[in-house]
Amino acid sequence: MSIGEGAGTDFATMRGRDYPSIRQFTVFLENRVGQLVEVVRKFQGSKVRIVALSISDSTECALVRFLLSDPEAGREILERAGLALVESDLIGIELPDTPQPMLQMCTALLAAELNIIQVYPLLVRPTGRPAVAVMVDNIEMALDTLTSQGFRLINEDELKQYDSP
Repeated sequence: MSIGEGAGTDFATMRGRDYPSIRQFTVFLENRVGQLVEVVRKFQGSKVRIVALSISDSTECALVRFLLSDPEAGREILERAGLALVESDLIGIELPDTPQPMLQMCTALLAAELNIIQVYPLLVRPTGRPAVAVMVDNIEMALDTLTSQGFRLINEDELKQYDSP
């Protein structure tokens, strides 16, 4: 059957799904003094706040990962600045009030045979509780696993409430 002959497409993109995920923007910078402040300064005067930040550097370049309070407006700011960027989905996880919340989260993901690729803390936490942003190798399975284990997930809409100073 060729395409168009009664064959419906049942495609859905990650953006088209109702994920409680948070978009991460990775920006590539030269590893020079002052490069980070120049990027951070791009958000000055806007309502976009940096809610998490991670830096991985090498001799020649640095990868700066941002989670932003308003990803749509943030992407526009970064693109207008002419920065090369990559967009990814992460899971925002509020950590439980237990003696070892990271162990509890890692154990839940391990039991589902999921790999953690990145993890870093959120600077802004919607409920005031400790929270992390996590990239995993299978976001759908991780969301199901964490939800079934009673973890509270954080979505982008919750971060937008921090748009105004």
